[in-house]
Amino acid sequence: MAFEELLSDPVIQKYLHELVGPTGMPVAAAPPDGEVTDEELAEELGLELNDVRRALFILYENDLASYRRVRDEDSGWLTYLWTFEYENIPENLEEEMHRLLDALEERLEYERTHEFYLSEPAGIRFEFSEAMEFDFQCPETGAPLEPMENDDLVEATERRIEELRNELSVEITR
Repeated sequence: MAFEELLSDPVIQKYLHELVGPTGMPVAAAPPDGEVTDEELAEELGLELNDVRRALFILYENDLASYRRVRDEDSGWLTYLWTFEYENIPENLEEEMHRLLDALEERLEYERTHEFYLSEPAGIRFEFSEAMEFDFQCPETGAPLEPMENDDLVEATERRIEELRNELSVEITR
C-alpha cells in the first residue's frame, strides 16, 4: 500500500497523531521517497530540528522509520539518513487492537466481579471494600453512598469486545 493511500485513512492519521503528537504530525504526514536527513526535513517542513528528531525517533521506536549512519570522511561527523517504513502500520494497528482487546477483557472481568457504590454529588465510584472503609459515606461530600448497577457498562464492554473479536477474527477462549 502506497504512503498516500495509508495517509488518507483517518484511522491511520489518528494512529500517527497519537504516536508523534501535533508537533510531529507534519513529519509523519509527509514521508519522502527514499532517504532524507533530519535537517532536510526540518528545512522542508519549516519545523524546529528537535521536533523533527523527536518525531523521527518515535517513528523509529514503532518500526515506522529506520536510519543509516554515514560518516563524513573529512569532518568525522555522522549523518543520519532516514527512511520511512509505513508498510508496518497495519501490523502495528493490529497489535494495538489485540492489546485493547486484552485490556477490555480484563476490565469486563473486573466489572463483573466487583460491587460498586456511587456518590452522586461527587460523581465518584467506590468498590465495596472502599465504601465499607468510609462507612458508606462519601469522604468528599458526606453524602450516603448508593449501590451502583454497572449493567450498562458491562453490556457496552461486551459489545466492544465482540466487535474487536470479529474484526480480528479472534475466537472466544473461555
